[in-house]
Amino acid sequence: MEGYRLFRKDRQGRRGGGVALYVNDQLECMELHLGMDEELTESLWVRIKGSTGAGDIIAGVCYRPPDQGDRADEAPYRQIGAASRSQALVLMGDFNHPDICWRYNAVERKQSRKFLECADDNFLLQVTEEPTRRGAMLDLVLTNKEDLVGDVKLKGSLGCSDHEMVEFKILRAARRAHSKLTTLDFRRADFGLFSDLLGRTQWDKDLEERGAKDSWLIFKGHLLQAQE
Repeated sequence: MEGYRLFRKDRQGRRGGGVALYVNDQLECMELHLGMDEELTESLWVRIKGSTGAGDIIAGVCYRPPDQGDRADEAPYRQIGAASRSQALVLMGDFNHPDICWRYNAVERKQSRKFLECADDNFLLQVTEEPTRRGAMLDLVLTNKEDLVGDVKLKGSLGCSDHEMVEFKILRAARRAHSKLTTLDFRRADFGLFSDLLGRTQWDKDLEERGAKDSWLIFKGHLLQAQE
C-alpha cells in the first residue's frame, strides 16, 4: 500500500496464514524481536515512536490457531509479558477463545482460563465488545492503558472473510508527567509473600461480630500493612 510501511510474518510450512501490519510512512517505527520462541508464534511487534514529549507505542499483532496446544500457547504469553512492560501497548488479533466472557471474566475451557490469566497478570484491558465471527468474539484489542484506545466499531467483512473488521483509534500516548509522587511497582511484587502475610491473620477472630464498614477497615489495614 502506497504511503505505508509493511511488516509481515508469513506462516511457515503451510499455505496462507501469517500476520501483517501497515504503518503510515510519516511515523517513525521499527520491528521488535522479543527473542522468545519467535518461530513458534504467528505474531509481530512494532515500536512506533511518539511525538516530542510523548511516549512510544508498541503495536502487536497475533494469531492463535484454534487447535493450538498448551505448550505452544506459552511462547506468545512470554512475548505478551515482555511487551506489556512498555509504557503504551496495543495488542490486536484473532486469539480463538470464543468461550471467554470478558464482561464477567468467566471461561469454559482451561486454555481460555490461561489466556485470561495472562491478560490479568499483565494488566491488559480488552476493549472489543461485540461478536466478530458468527456470534463469537474472536478478534480482540487489548491495551495496558485505559485511555489509549477509543471509538471501537465493527465495519463489516473484508472480501470473502467471515470475520468482522474491527476499527478503532489509537490515541497518542500522553506526555510523560514529571511527578514527585512515589507509587508502588506491583509488577515486581512478591505475591507469594503477600499471600503468606495475609494468611497469617486470624480473620474469623478479627472480624467476629463486626459490621461491613468495620470489617472493611480491618481488612484494609491488614492489606496495607502486608503491602508495605
